[in-house]
Parts: sequence; structure tokens; C-alpha cells
Amino acid sequence: MAAPLELSCWGGGWGLPSIHSESLVVMAYAKFSGAPLKVNVIDNTWRGSRGDVPILTTEDNIVSQPAKILNFLRKQKYNADYELSAKQGADTLAYIALLEEKLLPAVLHTFWVESENYFSVTKPWFASRIPFPLSLILPGRMSKGALTRILLTRGQPPLYHLREVEAQIYRDAKECLNLLSNRLGTSQFFFGDTPSTLDAYVFGFLAPLYKVRFPKVQLQEHLKQLSNLCRFCDDILNSYFRLTLGDG
Repeated sequence: MAAPLELSCWGGGWGLPSIHSESLVVMAYAKFSGAPLKVNVIDNTWRGSRGDVPILTTEDNIVSQPAKILNFLRKQKYNADYELSAKQGADTLAYIALLEEKLLPAVLHTFWVESENYFSVTKPWFASRIPFPLSLILPGRMSKGALTRILLTRGQPPLYHLREVEAQIYRDAKECLNLLSNRLGTSQFFFGDTPSTLDAYVFGFLAPLYKVRFPKVQLQEHLKQLSNLCRFCDDILNSYFRLTLGDG
């Protein structure tokens, strides 16, 4: 009998099994590949590290970061990509790099840096799932970490002011969404009728942006104009997560 696979991740709301993109990438890939994960949702009784969530635990291994977790699952024969050609495999890597460079900074900004969203939605949601007194400290630390990550992805210093950085990351994110929408077209998934790693990443990045109710919604409004991407998220939620959703 295979060793149990346990995934520790942030939980859900707004009709999502998790509102945390990186947790959602792993959860979706596990559904697509048939990996039998036991999901442990982090709440205020959790005593482990939250800095590396999601975390996959087996009898012999502790693995963090979505790419490393997905590689580990593939080695356990849970492979959502076995039908892909070599070119499709290369395209997957290219699109994931594009998502992380062009879309992730705007997702992080929407959740963690845009002050109205952070103080009215993100901070209270995460603080309610973290034990006191860490609940007073950790959301702020996570916000600073998101800002650092955003600035690192922008790389060079021509954009010194945060407002300039913000304008650029939202331009990049909207271009990335348009590209994804054109690539998906009328297909059910990015490589035909079967979901793969790329679908897990796109779903993980888009679904929280699509579903979480924020006061500042400039990127959300753009996404909602791309009906095929919204349909893509809704179809995955309905097909793979319908029985596991908590209350929003």
C-alpha cells in the first residue's frame, strides 16, 4: 500500500477549495492526476510553519513549492502530462514561466499590497486562521514578502516608484490574460480535452482573482471580460471540486 500523501494548505472561501494560488495549483494537479491527497487545511490550531505552504508530507519526505511537489507526484506515477507531446511539454514550461513573470506579481499585488483589499479582505481572512499572537504579525510579514517578490520579478531598477511598478505589473498581467484567452480559444483545456500541469497553474492563478470579492478589482474586471477563462475556472470547480467546497 502506498504511503499516505498529506497536503497542508490554506483553505477556501468564495466557492473555492483554497484562496491561495500555490495551494490551488497543487490541489488541481492532484485532482487531474488522480493523486490521493489527504488535505489538511490550516486553521488557528496549526502548529507548523506557514512560510512554505503548500507542504506535501509523506512517510519519508516533506516537499514544499508547487513545482517540487508536482515533480514528486510525477515520480510517484501521478502524471497529468503523459499524453502531451514533447512540444506541448516545452510549451507548458514556457507558459508557466510567463505566468510567474507576468501574472503572479499582479495577483500578489491584488491580495497583499493594494491596501483596501489587504485591510478589508486578505488580512482578516488569513488572521482568522492563524493563532494569536502570530495572527498580529504573520499577515504583515506575508504582505512584505509579497511586495519583495513583486519587486524581485520586476528585476531592474528603472521603475523606482511603487506607482510605476504597479502600472507596469497590471499592464503585463492584462496582456498575459489576453494571451491565455487567445491560446485557450474554445477548447476545454489548454491541450485539448484532458487537463494537464498548465491547466493546474492557470486555474490556481486565475480562480482566486476571479472569485474573491475585493473592493479594488481592476484586474478582476479585465478577467471577467474574457468569458472563456471564466468558463475554464467554473468548469474545473464544477467537475473536480464540487463535493469538497466549503462555504464562501
